Amino acid sequence: MSSSSTSPQPSEPQTFTTMDKDLEAIGAHCQYTYCNQLDFLPFRCESCKGTYCLDHRTETGHKCPRAGEWAAARRKAAALSQTTNSSTGGKPTLLTASQCSHPSCKTYINTLNSVGVGCPTFNRQYCLKHRLREDHSCSTLTPLGARPSTGPTQAEKAKAALGRLRVWGKEKQAAVLPKPKPSTAASRQIALNSLKRTAKGDEKVPTEKRIYLYVEAEANTTTSKLPKGEYWYSKEWSVGRMLDAAARSLQVENLNNRGGGEEEKLRVFHVEQGRLLEFGEKAGEVCANGNTIVLLRGVGAAA
Repeated sequence: MSSSSTSPQPSEPQTFTTMDKDLEAIGAHCQYTYCNQLDFLPFRCESCKGTYCLDHRTETGHKCPRAGEWAAARRKAAALSQTTNSSTGGKPTLLTASQCSHPSCKTYINTLNSVGVGCPTFNRQYCLKHRLREDHSCSTLTPLGARPSTGPTQAEKAKAALGRLRVWGKEKQAAVLPKPKPSTAASRQIALNSLKRTAKGDEKVPTEKRIYLYVEAEANTTTSKLPKGEYWYSKEWSVGRMLDAAARSLQVENLNNRGGGEEEKLRVFHVEQGRLLEFGEKAGEVCANGNTIVLLRGVGAAA
């Protein structure tokens, strides 16, 4: 009787030829002529894209037909990347560091520890301490890349404006001199009443202590949103306090309390008296109702 069970098939004998096929699947043969060595960790040439063994991995070792191409491409990519980073600003590094443009500051900016702040008006870079315009006083400097100015300077504009105001003051003095006509005093009273009706000021100032003035901002030396107006001030205020209030009313930039030079300071010119008022003088002692004062910048101290 034959047995129902089948005998197991003999397994295929493992030979060295079969093992070589498995090993070839792991590594790769060197593509250099006359070598063809099997290397388990082959090297790839980035220039010709060939695969080589340890002995022929360099471009010189396998006599690469495209030698130097990969290095040239890498240098080109690095140069392009550097140009792009410099044009877009990039992250501050020691390589892009420069010194603050303030004459007395030695701080290095555009570094990882200190970022530079550019002044768009005068094309200069400053540290965080001198980033504000009034801190680095760049108005006295010539913008980088700008042509030398052939027009009048701030001081010349201020002197010319002061001369015109003094002439205006003399004309106004002659116009307000007492005259024998009875209508002169009446007309001045009518003008004063009209000034009191239209004037604005601090409501906390008592009526009996108010002094009503015409206030103007000189156009050649100052920039204001309101060229002139009618306001009242306290007779007990100093001229400096009255100047601050007038600058706020006309929306004129006031840098007097920030320690700048005379070219940045505002001054008060009294038209009827034809002179600059001192900051410490009292408004009620140097001004009368109906007088005109003008705000000027850069005219120097009162003489």
